Amino acid sequence: MIDECESTQRACSRLSQIMGSTPDADLAAVEVNVGRAEMFPQSVCDHAARLQLWPLLSSSHHVGPGEDRNNEFMTVFSHELRNSLSAIRSAVQILSIQPSDGPPAVKARKMIERQVEQMTRLAEDLLDASRVRTGQLNLRSERVDLRAVVAHAAQTIEFTMQQQNHQMTTSFPETPIWLQADAARLEQVFVNLLSNAAKYTDIGGSVELHVTREMSQAVIRIRDSGIGISPEVLPHVFDLFVQADPSSRRGDAGLGIGLALVRNLVERHGGFVTVASAGLGYGSEFTVRLPMPVE
Repeated sequence: MIDECESTQRACSRLSQIMGSTPDADLAAVEVNVGRAEMFPQSVCDHAARLQLWPLLSSSHHVGPGEDRNNEFMTVFSHELRNSLSAIRSAVQILSIQPSDGPPAVKARKMIERQVEQMTRLAEDLLDASRVRTGQLNLRSERVDLRAVVAHAAQTIEFTMQQQNHQMTTSFPETPIWLQADAARLEQVFVNLLSNAAKYTDIGGSVELHVTREMSQAVIRIRDSGIGISPEVLPHVFDLFVQADPSSRRGDAGLGIGLALVRNLVERHGGFVTVASAGLGYGSEFTVRLPMPVE
């Protein structure tokens, strides 16, 4: 019983640290020592093989030797899963002892929800990467108002922005911007870009989202005051398994899949996406251009 109480106290203390002053986007950076779930490399390799990711690793363009890129991806993949599983295990330990309506239990449930969402996003990104490679990523084209798609993406990421105390400003034209597009996949594009802006911008930073028309194109610009991108990495940010700043050791850096999917989805809609940055410490700007059908 003493060991169980001490373990629970450690779990509660760690959970309070995570849930208290740490922003949501930094949860994965907190090392959870209680109930650590070790991931075995062979298991990860097996899952990657089933998703047909190894050919992606060997054929994708990347910075640095191929073997180093493979090892880096598997390390990040294992780290992301281990962090989420460790947090979930600690939360479950608290729930097994604490009253279901007590503050520790409430925090534990919220932790489980967020970590499950994180693991779901990882799985969805991996599946989408596999679908891109096998040509199974299908689009359902329909007439959509781009303003509504982008606005819904902004609403999806609003909570994260608030938790990071980011100042997000938006601007939209007053009249509809009609496109023939897959609304869900386009929303995925802008959620990924806005998530990146929030993730790589320090607390209290700014994110700007502007939707405009330029001739026969719809133009979406997402600018942030974040960490920026080094000149060496800038040409490769849309390559698979490349992270904007792999040297930063950010716990929430992800797998380096999101921007590769962004490029693929934008190009599948007949458009293109570009990125600009003056370097580390100077923020970034992503620009998406989509063709508007002739009315």
